[in-house]
Amino acid sequence: MTITLRPGTTVMFTGDSITDSGRSASEDGLGSGYPLHIAGEWGLRHPDRPVTWLNSGVGGHKVMDLEARWQTDVLDARPDVVSILVGINDVGWHTLDPEGYMIPVEDFAAGYDRLLAPLAERGTGLILVEPFLLPYSDSLDIDDDHHIGPDDWKQWRADLDPKIQAVRDLAHRYGARLLAADGMFAQLAAATGPAHWAADGVHPTPAGHAALREAWLRLVA
Repeated sequence: MTITLRPGTTVMFTGDSITDSGRSASEDGLGSGYPLHIAGEWGLRHPDRPVTWLNSGVGGHKVMDLEARWQTDVLDARPDVVSILVGINDVGWHTLDPEGYMIPVEDFAAGYDRLLAPLAERGTGLILVEPFLLPYSDSLDIDDDHHIGPDDWKQWRADLDPKIQAVRDLAHRYGARLLAADGMFAQLAAATGPAHWAADGVHPTPAGHAALREAWLRLVA
């Protein structure tokens, strides 16, 4: 069921660094990624239907981190629509953090469910964006301290797939719109290679954010 954005609708984007995209340094608080792209394109297409766009993404956050700030950052804002993209840190944390550990899919799904339940009770429109990982086969330097090799990518993929399925199951359970981002990026990468869409396999390039924008806008009217 398409979500209709009426004049005066408030949309909240939330999640990790992909959503954050430097929002704290931007004048409008939207950052430079897909939330800004969506807001700009919507304003161009629908000047007669102004929407309030909010972004509460925080880099590095996992589902458990969203839970800790959910009341203050999301529920208290009382948005009409909430768009969530979270999960890749729930996969890679054990690789990137010496004190990290594997987060079972059951814990991931249960925490995500606790995010959605109070929104569903309010009748909030929900858009769930699958976490994604582009198909790299080479080694990459994520940052100065973290080097990710092919075996790590295989582990990430094995850990990510059931968590993507958990997001799909939750979208079905709550009647949310699902943005199937992992499959979308796999298809795009097959034609161009992954670096065009996400140089490190995780964080989108401008083209990657534009792809998310177009897919997101197809879920609303």
